[in-house]
Amino acid sequence: MGFTKDELMRYRGVEVADLVGDDCRLLFVGINPGLWTAAVGAHFARPGNRFYPALFRAGIVDRLIDASAGMSADDRDLLYRRGVGITNVVARATAGAAELSADELRSGGRDLRERVAKIRPRVVAVAGITAFRSAFGAPRAVAGRQEERWAGAQVWVVPNPSGLNAHETVDSLAVAYAAPARAAGLFG
Repeated sequence: MGFTKDELMRYRGVEVADLVGDDCRLLFVGINPGLWTAAVGAHFARPGNRFYPALFRAGIVDRLIDASAGMSADDRDLLYRRGVGITNVVARATAGAAELSADELRSGGRDLRERVAKIRPRVVAVAGITAFRSAFGAPRAVAGRQEERWAGAQVWVVPNPSGLNAHETVDSLAVAYAAPARAAGLFG
């Protein structure tokens, strides 16, 4: 499956529904959906995105998920069974996170905290330090576990899995994602 640039641009502004089951223990949070994600309706779907390979390498899931053509019911159910959910700071799709304003990120951050209070995960893992700093007014935040809690949930900042984050590898992402997964009780 492929899209032309013009086809993808038609998805600018489209919102992608949260992927959250009844027993969400670990909620991964992207910055906002990309156009490919909006086109297929599946989070982190762009070919080459390292999110699902990192989940597999970390042992969070027991098989590789390929969401590039959309999320299959089996893959969605696997994430639900494992207690993994996915949402975004900002719901609307853009060609790049740079299209988001600081106000939009802050507003999205407030909305995210409200969703966390409803979902009640044990751990929230925000993928992207720069977006975290902007959305939550934490200019000195560093990757890893944060001091604050949201509605009782631990808050972590983990690396963004986008291929644009070139200094990260699937292995380094797997290590970073395994830590909040352990904190959420996904292992043992």
